[in-house]
Amino acid sequence: MPFSTWSLAKLADFLVAEGVVDDISHEGLRVLLREEGVSFQRVKTWKTSRDPDYAAKKARVEHLYAIADGEVIAEDDEPEVVFCLDEFGPLNLQPHPGRQWAERGGRHKDPDREPRPRRRATYTRPHGIRHLFAAYDLGKDKLYGHIKPTKTRTRFLEFCRYLRSLHPPQTRIAIVLDNYSPHLTTKKDTRVGDWATANNVELAYTPTNSSWLNRIEAQFTALRYFTLDGTDHTSHKQQGSMIRRYIIWRNKNAADERLREVVNRANVA
Repeated sequence: MPFSTWSLAKLADFLVAEGVVDDISHEGLRVLLREEGVSFQRVKTWKTSRDPDYAAKKARVEHLYAIADGEVIAEDDEPEVVFCLDEFGPLNLQPHPGRQWAERGGRHKDPDREPRPRRRATYTRPHGIRHLFAAYDLGKDKLYGHIKPTKTRTRFLEFCRYLRSLHPPQTRIAIVLDNYSPHLTTKKDTRVGDWATANNVELAYTPTNSSWLNRIEAQFTALRYFTLDGTDHTSHKQQGSMIRRYIIWRNKNAADERLREVVNRANVA
């Protein structure tokens, strides 16, 4: 059978045609697959990291997660607080595909109803972009975010200083982040490393091409699902307000069943 995607109907027909079973219902096949631990899943792809320090970086990040999850006890010189940090964006003013409640169309359409409005096309985007600097506190299960017009090293350090201000100076914190250039210390610009050393902060970098190891990515999936999918904001002020209100709602409703479902499905680390 020339299929790469198999429905229950096609799979049941194939099993009967091959003589594996004489007959099987679709629901019976569904139950059998569930009992064997098989589910219908979306296939994802990602690049294999070629970082020479992949194992060491991954082990350190996972150890920090274990500390935050209470699986291991932090030693005297280890962080007590763990943040996952990344930028979300660029945030354009454009129609976003998504799902929403709407009046039925096709043969079920009310003949007296006006046509449903279509999403506008964006041939030009003259309003610029924004970036969301965001951090996820693993211990408190809390999301923080600041929207900025650019994502430079200066903006990054501003957000890091904010995270640092959330805890007493003597409390050592760790920030898990990727190796995007504004996050790094370079020969020409040592501000990031100097700030971390002076402020009792550990910067734990994920390996190259391993953004999936950063737990904030799953939080971004939920943010996109609940706040951006199906929208067409007319201004950055409107879009930014929506994002900020979502973060407030998310932190007050961290145990929301649908939120946990979206996050858990997206979480790899």
